[in-house]
Amino acid sequence: MKNICLLFQVNHPFQLRSYRFFDIGHDHYYYDDFSNKSNMLKIAKRCYLPMNEILLSLLKTYKGKFKVNFSISGSAIDHFEMYAPEVIESFKLLAKTGHVEFTAETYAHSLVSVKSPEEFAVQVQKHAEKIKDLFGKKPKVFSNAELIYSDYIGEQVYNMGFEGIIAEGAKQVLGWKSPNFVYCNANNPRLKVLLRNYKLSDDISLRFSNQSWSEWPLTASKFRTWIESIPANEEVLNLVMDYKTFGEYHKIHTGIFDFFKAFVGEILSQTTMEFATPSEIVAQYQPVSVLSVPNNTSWSDEERDLSSWLGNNLQREAFENVYSLLDEVRLCTDESILKDWYKLQSSNNFQYMSTKYFATANTIGHNNPYPTPYEAFINYMNVIADFAERVKKCPKSNDLQTMSTEQIDEEIEKASLMLKQLMDLKSKQKKSKKISK
Repeated sequence: MKNICLLFQVNHPFQLRSYRFFDIGHDHYYYDDFSNKSNMLKIAKRCYLPMNEILLSLLKTYKGKFKVNFSISGSAIDHFEMYAPEVIESFKLLAKTGHVEFTAETYAHSLVSVKSPEEFAVQVQKHAEKIKDLFGKKPKVFSNAELIYSDYIGEQVYNMGFEGIIAEGAKQVLGWKSPNFVYCNANNPRLKVLLRNYKLSDDISLRFSNQSWSEWPLTASKFRTWIESIPANEEVLNLVMDYKTFGEYHKIHTGIFDFFKAFVGEILSQTTMEFATPSEIVAQYQPVSVLSVPNNTSWSDEERDLSSWLGNNLQREAFENVYSLLDEVRLCTDESILKDWYKLQSSNNFQYMSTKYFATANTIGHNNPYPTPYEAFINYMNVIADFAERVKKCPKSNDLQTMSTEQIDEEIEKASLMLKQLMDLKSKQKKSKKISK
């Protein structure tokens, strides 16, 4: 039986307003509210609401045979709560069917997994708690922002309590191997690794409406035959896509919604195929081998690495600048600082600075609100400059729960020195009393 796992990533970054150098120190509000609201409402109307309605209908029609999965960032949830609460209600209706699973990720849809293990754990915990509050179940499987993965990241994810992780089936990792098996983490074999089949996933998400594609038009029956051509012993097929594929990247007139409904029907008409959730696959299948991924991979572009976000000097400088504030932010008690901290870490802020897409601005999924990568960099760095000043001035907490290991060691050293000084003082006082007697 071939298990098909459909996972849709949902993310909405907070778009920054045009923030000038002269705003630094005077205006502490960084966001383009008009664009954020209008974009959210537009995409909700084109994609989330109609697609969720289709999924709900399919879930009710097929009564447990159809299953679907989501990775919804905290940033997207914040957008829904602010501008489109009806979208959250539609996701809750899907969750109530009992056949929808939500995976965990970083709350801010950030790149923190490649920078700070402590902050990575904090963001994942915050996201998992939010998902449980909204949909009633704590995630068992992890799906990192942009499917970023390495052996080290996987080891951390297992230590957080997750049973499995979803990663990209990149060529540089697999070589001759197939992505259609369950693998295990090289550092901790108890973590199971599910790999995205990027060829079949991208046939829908990237190529569906491309009329110059040799396989256009893509029909449900054609897609089913491609799945059937996968060797019978390869029992797991992970199709992972940006949810905006449906109605936003490929508009309704392309037939994307009709294709999806027909695709589900085609799969369930076969006795050799069924839909599954990531946790079901993790529970059912044993790894066929260890998957060694020493370097970070992602689902972006042909390189499947981090070059979309950290590929040039502008991106790396911006990345280092924001995370240089990490230790101080951890001690801040100002709620507005913490909210901005998450929003400013969004991976999209760094992707806007990429020179890879500058010549092809209309590439699917890479819409850039800035005229050039340099302007994206300057705008972001102006915001970070103001944010850094606020962080320095904000009230700090002495709560050890917020401190890093290095900070705790420093405090212990200071306390030990103070204790020694007090003991010396006490000893001198005792000697003084004896002399006076």
